[in-house]
Amino acid sequence: MRRVCLTLPTDRACVPALRAVAEEAAYGARHFGVEVHLLVLDSSGPAALAAHREAVAALPPEPGVVVHHFDEDEQRDFLRGAVARSGAAGPDRVLDLMLPSGVSYGACTNRAFLIAEALGCASVHRRDSDSRYQYLDGKQVFPIHHELTALGRRAADVAGLVSRSRLDPALADRPVAVVGGSFVGEMSVDVAEIRALDPLVHEELVGLSVPAGYPEIWRRNLVAEAFRGAGTTAFTRDLTTLTTVGPTRVDMCNIAFARGVYGRVPLPPATDTIGSDYFLLHLVHGARLPGVLHNRHIVNFHTNERRSDAGFLAYQVRLTKFLLAVPYLQAVYAGLAAAGDGLLDGDGLVRTSAVAAVVREDAGPEPVENAERFDVVERCYRKLGGRYAAVADVLAARRERLLDEARQDMADFALLLDAWGPLARASEGHPPVPAHGDRSCSPVHEGLPSSPVHEDRPSSPVHEDRPPSPAHENRLPSPKGSTA
Repeated sequence: MRRVCLTLPTDRACVPALRAVAEEAAYGARHFGVEVHLLVLDSSGPAALAAHREAVAALPPEPGVVVHHFDEDEQRDFLRGAVARSGAAGPDRVLDLMLPSGVSYGACTNRAFLIAEALGCASVHRRDSDSRYQYLDGKQVFPIHHELTALGRRAADVAGLVSRSRLDPALADRPVAVVGGSFVGEMSVDVAEIRALDPLVHEELVGLSVPAGYPEIWRRNLVAEAFRGAGTTAFTRDLTTLTTVGPTRVDMCNIAFARGVYGRVPLPPATDTIGSDYFLLHLVHGARLPGVLHNRHIVNFHTNERRSDAGFLAYQVRLTKFLLAVPYLQAVYAGLAAAGDGLLDGDGLVRTSAVAAVVREDAGPEPVENAERFDVVERCYRKLGGRYAAVADVLAARRERLLDEARQDMADFALLLDAWGPLARASEGHPPVPAHGDRSCSPVHEGLPSSPVHEDRPSSPVHEDRPPSPAHENRLPSPKGSTA
């Protein structure tokens, strides 16, 4: 039986989201005959963690659904074992990149990737704790429907199952590597108030995320559409497109990747940097791997924590780090696009070494350029006054550290790329062991099934050097702050 991993990383109380994702897992198992491993990676504080354990324990048994709920201690134990078995150089540093002390949108998803390898899954499907599903005729609209329909199948075999195809016919024999949708509801980044306070400041600040050289009319349109996702239109019917999915058309709360992607390349482990987890979307697009874009958009909302003074400050710092990271990321994305098919091996699988070479070669901006970018951010916040001026004070005090981190983050990513193949291999067949006998749900969900770990996974090798055994629409990304 094919196994898939539906994951919910969280660092906040999210019992309603947990229950809803469990319903999606049951839907996937029931309608597609797969074994869905619902993986909750929990970095929450004690009260929220206890509530999550209680909610998981109360989930009704569902045929074909296996629930795993791991706190950070359990995740760390798993990672220590994987790192030790992998023989990675600098094991302490690799462990820190996989489970840093700060919030990292890439690292939390990387942990899901490795645990999916340990569980024998063929794909990873990610949701976020600050989102919920749309409804149609009283029933929740689950993205996993389109994900399980297409993911891993030859594009030619999927062409008759979608609403339309905009895929280059030359790519028809390649497997579908990604399936995704966007979000509706509140903006994914907290800039609506900035726009209301001063539209010109909003344009200048958000404009820092637009690639250099865009014509002014395009630039203004990109800024106006930034972080809005799919808007507010409610779901009424399915619309699916077979294409090379544009990275800015989907959101990481509504995404699924085939093992042939995440088993070879991780996400950048940068801390406190929104949008850093969109790397694989750019990789898949640059390598011209097929995907399916759908309109089962997830509903985004802002949590109470995010609206608090502490949450507001933390998020604005993460937005600043994103804006400082943009030149580095865009240089790499341009390199991936230029490499194109050269990112793939003879079997059409991503070459980790080719991606690592791009990351190392495209060094990004000169230090003075990012220092000037930092000045723009600080000036914009200070001009807005009030609590934004307080953010400017915090940024000024952390100036050199933030600039240094922006430079170091890509070097850390290159290091993790070198370690990733051995890490993924070392994870296979070694799932995390729960430290609390009652921390998961009822016994029918506990542990691994008795079937072989590698059953019904892609037969082609996922890792390099392993022994035998349509047009992109120009829109801005919509990074969501949600997990640690």
